[in-house]
Order: sequence, then structure tokens, then C-alpha cells
Amino acid sequence: MGRKRDFVSLSRGPNKALSVSCDDRRNDDPQAEGKRETEEADAIKPPTGLGIELFEVAINQTSSPTTFDKKMSSLDVARAELALAVLYLNKAEARDKICRAIQYGSKFLSNGKPGTAQNVDKSTSLARKVFRLFKFVNDLHALISPVPQGTPLPLVLLGKSKNSLLSTFLFLDQIVWLGRSGIYKNKERAEFLGRISLFCWMGSSICTTLVEIGELCRLSASMKKLEKNHKSGDKNQDEEYRAKLKKSNERTLALVKAGMDTVVAVGLLQLVPKKVTPRVTGAIGFVSSLISCYQLLPSPPKPKTV
Repeated sequence: MGRKRDFVSLSRGPNKALSVSCDDRRNDDPQAEGKRETEEADAIKPPTGLGIELFEVAINQTSSPTTFDKKMSSLDVARAELALAVLYLNKAEARDKICRAIQYGSKFLSNGKPGTAQNVDKSTSLARKVFRLFKFVNDLHALISPVPQGTPLPLVLLGKSKNSLLSTFLFLDQIVWLGRSGIYKNKERAEFLGRISLFCWMGSSICTTLVEIGELCRLSASMKKLEKNHKSGDKNQDEEYRAKLKKSNERTLALVKAGMDTVVAVGLLQLVPKKVTPRVTGAIGFVSSLISCYQLLPSPPKPKTV
């Protein structure tokens, strides 16, 4: 009868056949069915004693990867930030600008009066000159290098004047360092050359200001042309427009810094002592130094696209 029932059930469909044959087995062997139910109940029983501890450890291990991943991601972020800091501090220019901020911050605090702040100002100023040894070669190289095509002649002349004046300032500044360190014995001539070097620095700052104004005018004209071409669409989606906007922001910041450096040079030369006091010189020089530190920051790595 069992075989016949299975045959009939198979003719009705596979699902019904499976259910009927299983029911037949359970009805034919009730002891095996009871044993099976006991094993299933034991399998779903909660653990006791040592089993509870192992069970909790297993749950923690299954849920811990999320926390572990968060810790690793935060560790990766901290490692990346430290790598950028190391890259930044490895630059001699960056260390020079940090010392410059300390120097002018001390000048602001001292206000030209003797004391600890003035001592920090003078010692930091002397230490900075070591960072600038042979730095005049950079601007000398820029002086003899070709300019980009399409640059107007006035901007070319202003740029070359800036390079020559800044190179002269850095070269004379080395003689000032030799005089203040005691290697060069003629102190009067060293101070005279130091004053000439400050005039050269002020002239280079003025040239930089004029160059940045001219370049900003050129960028503004080209950006207006791009805006006319993108009247119907979003101009911010254009890569060329975004690149020019970024360059415009950078040049605006450089223009502000060059103007501040001009005022600092006037203060150091004491051309207008009543208006540009040591405190004003220190405050403007400190802000200018912070801008320089910001300009030297390394760009963060771009996220990888899959």
C-alpha cells in the first residue's frame, strides 16, 4: 500500500508527493519521530554555564568588526594627517614662515620696548636668516627663465623686476647675517646694506602687488567669457571655469599678502613712524606670516574612485 500511495501522490505533483511520503514515514516510525523532535529541542536550547560565556564571546566577535573598522578608519585618518604634517614641516620655507610668525608676534607684544618679547623678536629674526642662505638663487633662476606665452609686456617687466629685487634682498640679507653673527666686522656697512635690502624687499612687494592686480584683471575677463558661454547651463560644472576661479582666489590672497608685506617693509624702515608703529608692523606681519603658512599647506590626497 505504501508504494501504491507514493505512486499516486507522485502523479499529483512533486510537492504533494514529498509531503505525503514524509507523512507516511512519520506514521510508520513514531519512535524515530520522537527522537528527532528531542534533538531539535536540544539544538535550540540556550547555553548554560561555560556555554553562556562562549556564546557571548561569539556574539561579540560577530558584532566587533564594525567597531574595529571604525577604529581602523580613525587611525588611518590620523596617520594621513600626521603624514601631511611631516610633509609640511620638512619644507625649509614652511619652518621659515613659522619662525616669521613668531618673530612678528613678538614684535607686536613688545611694541619696540626692551624685554623678553623683544629678545625673542631679535633672536628669531637672526635665526630666520639661516633658512634663507643661498635662497637668492631661486629668484635668479626665475629672472632668466622664459615667461608664459601671451603674457602682456608690462606684466613681464613687473615680474622680472620683482625677481631681481627679491634676489638682491636675499643676497644682501646674507651679509647682514654675517655682520650680526660677528663674522663680518664692519657693522656700519652691514647695517647700511641691511637697509638697502629692506628697500629692495619693499620694491619687490610693490611689484608683486601690481602683477597680481594685472593677473586678476586677465582672469576676470576670461571668466566673463566663460559665463557668457554657460548662460543656459550651470557654469560651476565646467572644469575650466572652476580652475580659473580657484586660481583667482589664490591670486587674491597673494595680493592681500603683498600689500601687507609692503606695509611691514615701511614699518621696518620707519618711513612713517607715527602711523606704522612697531605694534602695527608686528600685527600686520603676523597676519601676513599666517597667510604664507596657509599657502604652503600641502593639498590633501584625492579620494580614489572605484
